[in-house]
Amino acid sequence: EVQLVESGGGLVQPGGSLRLSCVGSGFSFDDYYVGWFRQAPGKEREGVACIATNDPSTYYADSVKGRFTISRDNTKTTVYLQMNNLKPEDTGVYYCAADSTVILSGMFEARNYDYWGQGTQVTVSS
Repeated sequence: EVQLVESGGGLVQPGGSLRLSCVGSGFSFDDYYVGWFRQAPGKEREGVACIATNDPSTYYADSVKGRFTISRDNTKTTVYLQMNNLKPEDTGVYYCAADSTVILSGMFEARNYDYWGQGTQVTVSS
């Protein structure tokens, strides 16, 4: 059974940091691109970061560039999202997603990913 399990969300003040983790199982993790998405209430799900397989090249949405860092440890089948200098607009449910064939032009489109986690809530508020 394919599973992606996120953890690490919580409540943090503006300017604070969080590190999210996404643990994969049931598939060949090393061969999959992994993306982080978020969804705020009333808004569409948006991609924020993506990491390639063995390279591993990383990609970021403009809204998080310079503040978020995505990384992976294939020995632990885990992808991380380090989030620094958090802003209230970063609030939302964060999901990780995986797919074996992601076209770079579509890496931030949710429809391009086959496997999804259940999400973890991130709230940035004073």
